[in-house]
Amino acid sequence: MTNRSMDFLSKHFECILDALPDGVFVSDVSGITLRVNRMYEQLTGLTQEQVQGKQVRTLVENGVFDKVLNPEIVRTGKPSTHVQQLQNGKKLVLSGFPVFDESGALRLVVTFVRDITMITRLNEQMEEQRHLIDQFHEQLAYITQKSSKALTPIYKSQSMQGVVNMLQTIAPTDASVLLLGETGVGKDVFARLTHGHSARKDRIFLKVDCGGISETLTESEMFGYMPGAFTGASNKGKAGYFELADGGTVFLDEIGELPLSMQTRLLRVLQDGEIMRVGGSRTTKVDVRIIAATNKNLSECVEMGTFRRDLYYRLNVAMVTIPALRERPDDVRPLVEHFLRYYSGKYGKSLAFMEVALGVLSRYQWPGNVRELQNVVHGLVITHKGSLISPRDLPVHITEDKTHGRCYADDILTGGRALKNIMADIERDFLQQALEVHGSVQKVADLFQVDRSTIFRKIQRK
Repeated sequence: MTNRSMDFLSKHFECILDALPDGVFVSDVSGITLRVNRMYEQLTGLTQEQVQGKQVRTLVENGVFDKVLNPEIVRTGKPSTHVQQLQNGKKLVLSGFPVFDESGALRLVVTFVRDITMITRLNEQMEEQRHLIDQFHEQLAYITQKSSKALTPIYKSQSMQGVVNMLQTIAPTDASVLLLGETGVGKDVFARLTHGHSARKDRIFLKVDCGGISETLTESEMFGYMPGAFTGASNKGKAGYFELADGGTVFLDEIGELPLSMQTRLLRVLQDGEIMRVGGSRTTKVDVRIIAATNKNLSECVEMGTFRRDLYYRLNVAMVTIPALRERPDDVRPLVEHFLRYYSGKYGKSLAFMEVALGVLSRYQWPGNVRELQNVVHGLVITHKGSLISPRDLPVHITEDKTHGRCYADDILTGGRALKNIMADIERDFLQQALEVHGSVQKVADLFQVDRSTIFRKIQRK
Protein backbone atom coordinates (compact mmCIF):
# COMPACT_ATOMS: atom_id res chain seq x y z
CA MET A 1 0.00 0.00 0.00
CA THR A 2 1.40 3.42 -0.97
CA ASN A 3 2.13 6.15 1.55
CA ARG A 4 -0.61 8.21 -0.09
CA SER A 5 -3.14 5.47 0.59
CA MET A 6 -1.98 5.10 4.19
CA ASP A 7 -2.31 8.82 4.71
CA PHE A 8 -5.78 8.75 3.22
CA LEU A 9 -6.88 5.96 5.56
CA SER A 10 -5.35 7.65 8.59
CA LYS A 11 -7.11 10.88 7.73
CA HIS A 12 -10.49 9.16 7.49
CA PHE A 13 -9.94 6.57 10.26
CA GLU A 14 -12.47 8.13 12.67
CA CYS A 15 -15.08 8.34 9.91
CA ILE A 16 -14.52 4.67 9.15
CA LEU A 17 -15.02 3.77 12.83
CA ASP A 18 -18.21 5.84 13.00
CA ALA A 19 -19.56 4.10 9.88
CA LEU A 20 -19.35 0.64 11.47
CA PRO A 21 -22.71 -0.91 12.53
CA ASP A 22 -21.21 -2.23 15.80
CA GLY A 23 -19.91 -0.26 18.73
CA VAL A 24 -16.10 -0.09 18.92
CA PHE A 25 -14.03 0.39 22.08
CA VAL A 26 -10.25 0.76 21.61
CA SER A 27 -7.81 0.57 24.54
CA ASP A 28 -4.05 0.16 24.91
CA VAL A 29 -2.09 -2.51 26.75
CA SER A 30 -2.18 -0.53 29.99
CA GLY A 31 -5.98 -0.41 29.90
CA ILE A 32 -6.36 3.25 28.93
CA THR A 33 -9.34 4.02 26.71
CA LEU A 34 -8.20 5.57 23.43
CA ARG A 35 -11.30 5.78 21.25
CA VAL A 36 -14.96 4.80 20.99
CA ASN A 37 -17.07 5.24 17.88
CA ARG A 38 -20.47 6.86 17.39
CA MET A 39 -22.39 3.55 17.56
CA TYR A 40 -20.76 2.78 20.92
CA GLU A 41 -21.99 6.16 22.20
CA GLN A 42 -25.51 5.39 20.95
CA LEU A 43 -25.55 1.89 22.46
CA THR A 44 -24.17 2.82 25.86
CA GLY A 45 -25.09 6.47 26.35
CA LEU A 46 -21.41 7.10 27.16
CA THR A 47 -19.62 9.80 25.18
CA GLN A 48 -16.07 9.86 23.93
CA GLU A 49 -15.26 12.60 26.47
CA GLN A 50 -16.58 10.48 29.38
CA VAL A 51 -14.35 7.45 28.71
CA GLN A 52 -11.33 8.67 26.71
CA GLY A 53 -8.15 8.53 28.77
CA LYS A 54 -9.89 6.57 31.53
CA GLN A 55 -8.50 3.30 32.90
CA VAL A 56 -10.96 0.46 32.14
CA ARG A 57 -10.55 -0.95 35.66
CA THR A 58 -11.53 2.43 37.10
CA LEU A 59 -14.66 2.48 34.95
CA VAL A 60 -15.59 -0.90 36.39
CA GLU A 61 -14.87 0.24 39.95
CA ASN A 62 -17.07 3.30 39.42
CA GLY A 63 -19.92 1.06 38.28
CA VAL A 64 -20.06 2.36 34.71
CA PHE A 65 -20.12 -1.25 33.58
CA ASP A 66 -19.43 -4.60 35.24
CA LYS A 67 -17.04 -6.33 32.82
CA VAL A 68 -14.16 -5.44 30.49
CA LEU A 69 -12.03 -7.64 28.24
CA ASN A 70 -8.78 -5.64 28.10
CA PRO A 71 -6.95 -7.21 31.10
CA GLU A 72 -7.77 -10.77 30.00
CA ILE A 73 -6.74 -10.21 26.39
CA VAL A 74 -3.51 -8.45 27.41
CA ARG A 75 -2.73 -11.40 29.71
CA THR A 76 -3.54 -14.19 27.23
CA GLY A 77 -3.01 -12.50 23.87
CA LYS A 78 -6.16 -14.24 22.64
CA PRO A 79 -9.63 -13.04 21.62
CA SER A 80 -12.38 -13.19 24.22
CA THR A 81 -16.15 -12.76 24.45
CA HIS A 82 -18.30 -11.81 27.44
CA VAL A 83 -21.62 -10.21 28.33
CA GLN A 84 -21.41 -6.75 29.91
CA GLN A 85 -24.14 -5.01 31.92
CA LEU A 86 -24.21 -1.23 32.08
CA GLN A 87 -25.24 0.96 34.97
CA ASN A 88 -28.59 1.63 33.24
CA GLY A 89 -29.38 -2.09 33.00
CA LYS A 90 -28.53 -2.55 29.33
CA LYS A 91 -26.78 -5.78 28.34
CA LEU A 92 -24.05 -5.85 25.68
CA VAL A 93 -22.08 -8.68 24.17
CA LEU A 94 -18.37 -7.85 23.94
CA SER A 95 -16.04 -9.46 21.38
CA GLY A 96 -12.46 -8.38 22.01
CA PHE A 97 -9.39 -8.91 19.81
CA PRO A 98 -5.68 -8.28 20.33
CA VAL A 99 -3.78 -6.06 17.83
CA PHE A 100 -0.04 -6.75 17.33
CA ASP A 101 2.64 -4.64 15.65
CA GLU A 102 5.21 -5.79 13.08
CA SER A 103 7.44 -7.24 15.80
CA GLY A 104 4.62 -9.30 17.29
CA ALA A 105 4.20 -7.13 20.37
CA LEU A 106 0.66 -6.53 21.64
CA ARG A 107 -0.25 -2.88 21.19
CA LEU A 108 -4.03 -2.47 21.29
CA VAL A 109 -7.22 -4.23 22.27
CA VAL A 110 -10.23 -3.63 20.01
CA THR A 111 -13.62 -4.58 21.40
CA PHE A 112 -16.73 -4.80 19.25
CA VAL A 113 -20.00 -4.20 21.07
CA ARG A 114 -23.56 -5.30 20.29
CA ASP A 115 -26.74 -4.57 22.24
CA ILE A 116 -28.51 -7.79 23.34
CA THR A 117 -30.85 -6.21 25.89
CA MET A 118 -34.01 -6.96 23.92
CA ILE A 119 -32.85 -10.45 23.03
CA THR A 120 -32.05 -11.13 26.68
CA ARG A 121 -35.45 -9.86 27.79
CA LEU A 122 -37.20 -11.98 25.18
CA ASN A 123 -35.21 -15.03 26.27
CA GLU A 124 -36.08 -14.37 29.92
CA GLN A 125 -39.75 -13.99 29.04
CA MET A 126 -39.64 -17.19 26.99
CA GLU A 127 -37.92 -18.97 29.87
CA GLU A 128 -40.60 -17.76 32.29
CA GLN A 129 -43.29 -19.00 29.93
CA ARG A 130 -41.52 -22.36 29.63
CA HIS A 131 -41.33 -22.51 33.42
CA LEU A 132 -45.06 -21.82 33.70
CA ILE A 133 -45.81 -24.43 31.04
CA ASP A 134 -43.66 -26.96 32.91
CA GLN A 135 -45.56 -26.21 36.12
CA PHE A 136 -48.85 -26.57 34.28
CA HIS A 137 -47.77 -29.88 32.77
CA GLU A 138 -46.75 -31.15 36.20
CA GLN A 139 -50.20 -30.30 37.51
CA LEU A 140 -51.78 -31.80 34.40
CA ALA A 141 -49.89 -35.04 34.97
CA TYR A 142 -51.18 -35.04 38.55
CA ILE A 143 -54.70 -34.45 37.28
CA THR A 144 -54.43 -37.24 34.71
CA GLN A 145 -53.21 -39.66 37.35
CA LYS A 146 -56.00 -38.76 39.74
CA SER A 147 -58.64 -38.68 37.02
CA SER A 148 -58.13 -42.41 36.46
CA LYS A 149 -60.23 -42.85 39.60
CA ALA A 150 -63.98 -42.80 39.10
CA LEU A 151 -65.63 -39.46 39.74
CA THR A 152 -68.60 -41.19 41.34
CA PRO A 153 -67.90 -42.42 44.89
CA ILE A 154 -68.47 -46.09 45.73
CA TYR A 155 -71.50 -46.44 47.98
CA LYS A 156 -74.79 -48.24 48.59
CA SER A 157 -76.20 -46.48 51.65
CA GLN A 158 -79.04 -43.96 51.53
CA SER A 159 -77.02 -41.45 53.55
CA MET A 160 -74.33 -41.36 50.88
CA GLN A 161 -76.92 -41.10 48.14
CA GLY A 162 -78.18 -37.98 49.88
CA VAL A 163 -74.65 -36.51 49.92
CA VAL A 164 -74.14 -37.22 46.22
CA ASN A 165 -77.54 -35.73 45.33
CA MET A 166 -76.70 -32.58 47.29
CA LEU A 167 -73.31 -32.14 45.59
CA GLN A 168 -74.75 -32.73 42.14
CA THR A 169 -77.28 -29.98 42.87
CA ILE A 170 -74.60 -27.57 44.11
CA ALA A 171 -71.99 -28.32 41.42
CA PRO A 172 -73.43 -26.26 38.51
CA THR A 173 -73.94 -23.14 40.67
CA ASP A 174 -70.20 -22.31 40.99
CA ALA A 175 -70.72 -21.52 44.69
CA SER A 176 -67.96 -22.17 47.24
CA VAL A 177 -68.33 -25.58 48.90
CA LEU A 178 -67.21 -26.64 52.37
CA LEU A 179 -66.84 -30.40 52.88
CA LEU A 180 -66.76 -31.64 56.48
CA GLY A 181 -65.85 -35.10 57.68
CA GLU A 182 -63.37 -37.21 59.56
CA THR A 183 -59.94 -37.97 58.16
CA GLY A 184 -60.12 -40.72 55.56
CA VAL A 185 -63.78 -40.42 54.55
CA GLY A 186 -62.78 -39.46 51.01
CA LYS A 187 -63.42 -35.72 50.93
CA ASP A 188 -61.15 -35.36 47.89
CA VAL A 189 -63.33 -37.85 45.98
CA PHE A 190 -66.39 -35.71 46.64
CA ALA A 191 -64.50 -32.56 45.68
CA ARG A 192 -63.68 -34.15 42.34
CA LEU A 193 -67.29 -35.25 41.97
CA THR A 194 -68.38 -31.62 42.43
CA HIS A 195 -65.82 -30.38 39.91
CA GLY A 196 -66.80 -33.12 37.45
CA HIS A 197 -70.44 -31.98 37.46
CA SER A 198 -69.61 -28.27 37.12
CA ALA A 199 -69.17 -26.04 34.08
CA ARG A 200 -65.42 -26.12 34.85
CA LYS A 201 -65.10 -29.89 34.39
CA ASP A 202 -62.83 -29.50 31.34
CA ARG A 203 -60.47 -27.13 33.18
CA ILE A 204 -57.83 -27.78 35.81
CA PHE A 205 -58.66 -29.28 39.21
CA LEU A 206 -55.82 -28.45 41.59
CA LYS A 207 -55.60 -29.99 45.04
CA VAL A 208 -53.72 -28.00 47.69
CA ASP A 209 -52.85 -29.62 51.01
CA CYS A 210 -53.01 -26.66 53.39
CA GLY A 211 -51.44 -28.72 56.16
CA GLY A 212 -48.64 -30.04 53.96
CA ILE A 213 -46.94 -26.74 53.10
CA SER A 214 -44.61 -25.10 55.60
CA GLU A 215 -45.93 -21.78 56.91
CA THR A 216 -42.94 -19.92 55.45
CA LEU A 217 -43.70 -21.21 51.94
CA THR A 218 -47.50 -21.11 52.01
CA GLU A 219 -47.80 -17.55 50.72
CA SER A 220 -45.37 -17.93 47.82
CA GLU A 221 -46.78 -21.34 46.83
CA MET A 222 -50.41 -20.24 46.86
CA PHE A 223 -50.04 -16.74 45.43
CA GLY A 224 -46.73 -16.93 43.56
CA TYR A 225 -43.85 -14.47 43.72
CA MET A 226 -42.03 -11.94 41.58
CA PRO A 227 -38.39 -12.40 40.46
CA GLY A 228 -36.02 -11.89 43.40
CA ALA A 229 -38.88 -11.37 45.87
CA PHE A 230 -36.91 -13.02 48.68
CA THR A 231 -33.65 -14.82 49.33
CA GLY A 232 -33.58 -18.02 47.33
CA ALA A 233 -36.43 -16.95 45.02
CA SER A 234 -36.08 -17.85 41.36
CA ASN A 235 -34.99 -14.92 39.19
CA LYS A 236 -37.81 -15.93 36.85
CA GLY A 237 -40.53 -15.64 39.48
CA LYS A 238 -43.23 -18.24 39.90
CA ALA A 239 -46.98 -18.48 39.38
CA GLY A 240 -49.01 -19.53 42.42
CA TYR A 241 -51.74 -22.14 42.64
CA PHE A 242 -54.55 -19.69 41.92
CA GLU A 243 -52.89 -18.45 38.72
CA LEU A 244 -52.23 -22.01 37.57
CA ALA A 245 -55.85 -22.97 38.18
CA ASP A 246 -57.36 -19.88 36.54
CA GLY A 247 -60.68 -20.94 35.02
CA GLY A 248 -60.75 -24.16 37.04
CA THR A 249 -61.22 -25.38 40.60
CA VAL A 250 -58.90 -25.13 43.61
CA PHE A 251 -59.50 -27.77 46.29
CA LEU A 252 -58.12 -26.56 49.64
CA ASP A 253 -57.80 -29.73 51.69
CA GLU A 254 -57.51 -29.38 55.48
CA ILE A 255 -58.24 -25.65 55.28
CA GLY A 256 -58.43 -25.54 59.07
CA GLU A 257 -54.60 -25.73 59.06
CA LEU A 258 -54.23 -22.54 57.01
CA PRO A 259 -52.36 -19.77 58.92
CA LEU A 260 -54.39 -16.66 59.79
CA SER A 261 -52.23 -14.47 57.53
CA MET A 262 -53.11 -16.67 54.55
CA GLN A 263 -56.77 -16.72 55.52
CA THR A 264 -56.83 -12.95 54.99
CA ARG A 265 -55.38 -13.28 51.51
CA LEU A 266 -57.72 -16.15 50.65
CA LEU A 267 -60.66 -13.97 51.65
CA ARG A 268 -59.55 -11.46 48.99
CA VAL A 269 -59.65 -14.19 46.36
CA LEU A 270 -63.19 -15.12 47.38
CA GLN A 271 -64.44 -11.53 47.63
CA ASP A 272 -62.70 -9.81 44.73
CA GLY A 273 -61.28 -12.61 42.58
CA GLU A 274 -57.81 -11.04 42.87
CA ILE A 275 -54.35 -12.19 43.91
CA MET A 276 -51.04 -10.39 44.35
CA ARG A 277 -47.73 -12.19 44.03
CA VAL A 278 -45.20 -11.91 46.85
CA GLY A 279 -43.01 -8.91 46.03
CA GLY A 280 -45.55 -7.58 43.52
CA SER A 281 -47.30 -4.23 43.44
CA ARG A 282 -50.23 -5.02 41.12
CA THR A 283 -53.17 -7.35 41.56
CA THR A 284 -54.10 -10.01 39.03
CA LYS A 285 -57.64 -11.17 38.35
CA VAL A 286 -58.25 -14.91 38.70
CA ASP A 287 -61.37 -16.94 38.05
CA VAL A 288 -61.36 -19.97 40.32
CA ARG A 289 -63.95 -21.96 42.20
CA ILE A 290 -63.03 -22.81 45.78
CA ILE A 291 -63.87 -26.16 47.34
CA ALA A 292 -62.55 -26.49 50.89
CA ALA A 293 -62.45 -29.46 53.24
CA THR A 294 -61.57 -30.03 56.87
CA ASN A 295 -61.89 -32.55 59.67
CA LYS A 296 -62.06 -29.73 62.21
CA ASN A 297 -65.10 -28.04 63.65
CA LEU A 298 -64.61 -24.64 62.01
CA SER A 299 -67.30 -22.93 64.07
CA GLU A 300 -65.33 -23.87 67.21
CA CYS A 301 -62.14 -22.64 65.55
CA VAL A 302 -63.86 -19.31 64.90
CA GLU A 303 -64.77 -18.99 68.58
CA MET A 304 -61.20 -19.88 69.55
CA GLY A 305 -59.83 -17.22 67.21
CA THR A 306 -57.85 -19.61 65.00
CA PHE A 307 -60.12 -19.18 61.97
CA ARG A 308 -61.51 -15.95 60.54
CA ARG A 309 -65.25 -15.57 61.00
CA ASP A 310 -65.73 -13.72 57.68
CA LEU A 311 -63.81 -16.42 55.79
CA TYR A 312 -65.89 -19.12 57.46
CA TYR A 313 -69.11 -17.45 56.28
CA ARG A 314 -67.68 -17.01 52.78
CA LEU A 315 -66.79 -20.70 52.56
CA ASN A 316 -69.98 -21.84 54.21
CA VAL A 317 -72.21 -21.04 51.21
CA ALA A 318 -72.82 -24.75 50.72
CA MET A 319 -71.72 -27.05 53.55
CA VAL A 320 -71.89 -30.82 53.13
CA THR A 321 -70.95 -33.38 55.80
CA ILE A 322 -69.54 -36.74 54.70
CA PRO A 323 -70.61 -39.40 57.24
CA ALA A 324 -67.99 -41.69 58.77
CA LEU A 325 -67.79 -45.23 57.41
CA ARG A 326 -68.96 -46.74 60.71
CA GLU A 327 -72.23 -44.82 60.24
CA ARG A 328 -72.87 -46.47 56.86
CA PRO A 329 -71.92 -50.18 57.10
CA ASP A 330 -73.83 -50.90 53.88
CA ASP A 331 -70.99 -49.21 52.00
CA VAL A 332 -68.26 -51.52 53.31
CA ARG A 333 -68.97 -54.43 50.93
CA PRO A 334 -69.02 -52.38 47.68
CA LEU A 335 -65.89 -50.53 48.79
CA VAL A 336 -64.07 -53.77 49.62
CA GLU A 337 -65.03 -55.28 46.28
CA HIS A 338 -63.99 -52.13 44.44
CA PHE A 339 -60.53 -52.00 46.03
CA LEU A 340 -60.11 -55.77 45.64
CA ARG A 341 -60.74 -55.50 41.89
CA TYR A 342 -58.38 -52.56 41.59
CA TYR A 343 -55.43 -54.06 43.46
CA SER A 344 -55.96 -57.58 42.10
CA GLY A 345 -55.73 -56.11 38.61
CA LYS A 346 -52.69 -54.04 39.53
CA TYR A 347 -50.75 -57.04 40.88
CA GLY A 348 -52.10 -59.65 38.47
CA LYS A 349 -53.90 -61.71 41.11
CA SER A 350 -57.29 -63.42 41.31
CA LEU A 351 -58.72 -63.11 44.80
CA ALA A 352 -62.11 -63.27 46.51
CA PHE A 353 -63.37 -62.75 50.07
CA MET A 354 -65.27 -65.45 51.88
CA GLU A 355 -68.79 -64.28 52.72
CA VAL A 356 -68.09 -64.60 56.43
CA ALA A 357 -64.97 -62.42 56.01
CA LEU A 358 -67.07 -59.72 54.34
CA GLY A 359 -69.44 -59.92 57.29
CA VAL A 360 -66.56 -59.31 59.70
CA LEU A 361 -65.39 -56.31 57.69
CA SER A 362 -68.92 -54.86 57.58
CA ARG A 363 -69.21 -55.00 61.38
CA TYR A 364 -65.80 -53.46 62.07
CA GLN A 365 -65.91 -49.79 63.19
CA TRP A 366 -63.24 -48.45 60.78
CA PRO A 367 -61.77 -45.58 62.82
CA GLY A 368 -59.60 -44.69 59.82
CA ASN A 369 -62.64 -44.71 57.52
CA VAL A 370 -62.33 -45.49 53.80
CA ARG A 371 -58.59 -44.88 53.79
CA GLU A 372 -58.08 -47.58 56.42
CA LEU A 373 -60.29 -50.00 54.50
CA GLN A 374 -58.36 -49.34 51.30
CA ASN A 375 -55.03 -49.98 53.04
CA VAL A 376 -56.32 -53.23 54.58
CA VAL A 377 -57.44 -54.55 51.19
CA HIS A 378 -54.20 -53.40 49.57
CA GLY A 379 -52.15 -55.23 52.19
CA LEU A 380 -54.20 -58.43 51.83
CA VAL A 381 -53.80 -58.48 48.05
CA ILE A 382 -50.04 -58.05 48.38
CA THR A 383 -49.46 -60.66 51.09
CA HIS A 384 -52.15 -63.31 50.53
CA LYS A 385 -50.92 -66.39 48.69
CA GLY A 386 -54.17 -68.21 48.06
CA SER A 387 -57.19 -67.21 46.02
CA LEU A 388 -59.70 -67.00 48.88
CA ILE A 389 -59.48 -64.57 51.81
CA SER A 390 -60.96 -65.96 55.03
CA PRO A 391 -61.56 -64.28 58.40
CA ARG A 392 -58.33 -65.69 59.77
CA ASP A 393 -56.42 -63.81 57.04
CA LEU A 394 -57.76 -60.48 58.28
CA PRO A 395 -55.68 -58.31 60.64
CA VAL A 396 -56.09 -59.28 64.30
CA HIS A 397 -57.42 -55.85 65.30
CA ILE A 398 -60.35 -56.42 62.92
CA THR A 399 -61.22 -60.02 63.80
CA GLU A 400 -60.96 -59.21 67.48
CA ASP A 401 -62.94 -55.99 67.56
CA LYS A 402 -62.39 -54.76 71.12
CA THR A 403 -65.01 -52.09 70.66
CA HIS A 404 -67.67 -54.78 70.79
CA GLY A 405 -65.64 -57.53 72.51
CA ARG A 406 -66.29 -59.96 69.64
CA CYS A 407 -64.38 -62.09 67.17
CA TYR A 408 -65.55 -63.37 63.80
CA ALA A 409 -66.74 -66.70 65.34
CA ASP A 410 -69.25 -64.67 67.38
CA ASP A 411 -70.65 -63.27 64.14
CA ILE A 412 -71.23 -66.76 62.80
CA LEU A 413 -72.96 -67.87 66.01
CA THR A 414 -75.39 -64.97 65.95
CA GLY A 415 -77.10 -66.62 62.98
CA GLY A 416 -78.55 -64.90 59.98
CA ARG A 417 -77.03 -67.39 57.50
CA ALA A 418 -77.93 -70.96 56.64
CA LEU A 419 -75.67 -73.59 58.21
CA LYS A 420 -74.93 -75.17 54.82
CA ASN A 421 -73.61 -71.81 53.52
CA ILE A 422 -71.42 -71.32 56.57
CA MET A 423 -70.06 -74.87 56.27
CA ALA A 424 -69.46 -74.41 52.53
CA ASP A 425 -67.33 -71.33 53.27
CA ILE A 426 -65.39 -73.18 55.96
CA GLU A 427 -64.80 -76.22 53.71
CA ARG A 428 -63.66 -74.05 50.83
CA ASP A 429 -61.27 -72.17 53.08
CA PHE A 430 -59.92 -75.38 54.60
CA LEU A 431 -59.31 -77.06 51.22
CA GLN A 432 -57.67 -73.93 49.83
CA GLN A 433 -55.25 -73.81 52.75
CA ALA A 434 -54.56 -77.55 52.44
CA LEU A 435 -53.67 -77.13 48.77
CA GLU A 436 -51.28 -74.33 49.66
CA VAL A 437 -49.56 -76.53 52.27
CA HIS A 438 -49.37 -79.77 50.25
CA GLY A 439 -49.22 -78.37 46.73
CA SER A 440 -51.18 -81.21 45.11
CA VAL A 441 -54.90 -81.92 44.65
CA GLN A 442 -54.20 -85.66 44.63
CA LYS A 443 -52.26 -85.51 47.90
CA VAL A 444 -55.05 -83.55 49.59
CA ALA A 445 -57.61 -86.05 48.24
CA ASP A 446 -55.60 -88.99 49.66
CA LEU A 447 -54.94 -87.35 53.03
CA PHE A 448 -58.56 -86.35 53.68
CA GLN A 449 -60.22 -89.24 51.81
CA VAL A 450 -62.18 -87.15 49.34
CA ASP A 451 -62.55 -87.32 45.55
CA ARG A 452 -60.56 -84.90 43.37
CA SER A 453 -63.79 -83.77 41.71
CA THR A 454 -65.25 -82.93 45.12
CA ILE A 455 -62.25 -80.74 45.93
CA PHE A 456 -62.60 -78.83 42.67
CA ARG A 457 -66.36 -78.40 43.16
CA LYS A 458 -66.07 -77.15 46.75
CA ILE A 459 -63.24 -74.72 45.98
CA GLN A 460 -65.03 -73.20 43.01
CA ARG A 461 -68.39 -72.85 44.78
CA LYS A 462 -69.37 -69.22 45.34
